[in-house]
Amino acid sequence: MIGGDIQFANPEFFWLLLVLPVALFWYYLKRKKQSPTLRISSLKGFTTASVLSKLRPFIFVLRLLAITAVIVAMARPQTEDISTRTKTTKGIDIVMAIDVSSSMLARDLKPNRLSALKEVASDFIRKRPSDRIGLVVYAGESYTKTPITSDKSIVLNALEDITYGQLNDGTAIGMGLATSVNRLKESKAISKVIILLTDGVNNAGFIEPQTAADLALEYNIKTYTIGLGTNGNALSPVGYNADGSFRYGMRQVEIDEVLLQEIADATGGQYFRATDNEKLEAIYDEINKLEKTEIEEFKYYRYEEKFRPWVLLAGALLLLEWILRITVFRSFI
Repeated sequence: MIGGDIQFANPEFFWLLLVLPVALFWYYLKRKKQSPTLRISSLKGFTTASVLSKLRPFIFVLRLLAITAVIVAMARPQTEDISTRTKTTKGIDIVMAIDVSSSMLARDLKPNRLSALKEVASDFIRKRPSDRIGLVVYAGESYTKTPITSDKSIVLNALEDITYGQLNDGTAIGMGLATSVNRLKESKAISKVIILLTDGVNNAGFIEPQTAADLALEYNIKTYTIGLGTNGNALSPVGYNADGSFRYGMRQVEIDEVLLQEIADATGGQYFRATDNEKLEAIYDEINKLEKTEIEEFKYYRYEEKFRPWVLLAGALLLLEWILRITVFRSFI
C-alpha cells in the first residue's frame, strides 16, 4: 500500500528498475563514442561547445523516465474500495425478567439494587445489536413491559421507566418466569434465553417456580438466574414514614439460591450471585459472552486500475524524445 490509497497488483515488476543504474553506467562509458571526434593541434579559431551539445544527455534522461513509467504501469497501480455486509445467521431472542419488589430499593448496591441493575442491563442491551430483547417486570404479580423487539431504543426507554410501585409488593418468581416463557414460546429464533433476576424468595403468585421452569424446558428456553444482594445484612426498606417515604433499617438478605440454581439447571442455564455493582456487571458480561450471536461477514473488493496514466506518460516521453532527436538535437546525435 502506498500513501494509504494506492497499491500495486504486480509489485515484482519493480525489480526491473535495477536496469536503470546499469543503463546509466553504460551511457557513462559510451558517451564519448556517441559524438564524432577530430584531433587537431589547436582549438584556436573554433567556437566552444554550444548549449545544445551540453544538453544532449537530456535525450537519454527522457528515455529512462519513459522506461520507469512503463515499469510502474506493469506493476499495475490501483485503488481498492472495500464494502462490508453482515448477515446474522443465528438470532437470539432474550427476555429480561426484573424483580421490582420493595427490597430492590436496598442500598447494598449503589445507589440501590434497582438503579444498579438498570445501569448494567442498559449496557448489556447495547452490546446485543443483532438480537431481539423484551422486558418482563414482576413483584407480587407480573406483566410484560416490552415484547421482544429489535428496536433497542424502545427497550432502553422502557428499562429506564421501570420504578418501584407499579405492582403490588411481593416476590412472585414463578409468575415472572412464566410470563417470560409466554413471551418466548412462539419465537422462531434458534436460541431463546431468559435472564431472571431477584433479590428474595418466592412468596407470591399462583404459579410455582418449578412449574414455570418445566414450561421453559418444554419450549427449549434457557434460563440464567441471578441472585442480587450482599451476604449478611443490607440497609433495606422496613416501613413507611409519616410522609409516605420509606424508612430504612438493617435487614437480613434472604435469597432462595437453591431454587434459582434448580431453575437454571433444569433449563440448561446457569445461576449467578451478585453481591455488589462490580459482580453484577461481571455477570452480565459473562452472559453476553456465553450467548453469542453468529454473524457472517462478507467483504466485497472493487479495484480501479491506475496504470493508464503511466502508459500515456511513457508514450508522451518517448514522443518528446523522438521529436527532439529529429529536430533540436539532430546535429548532435
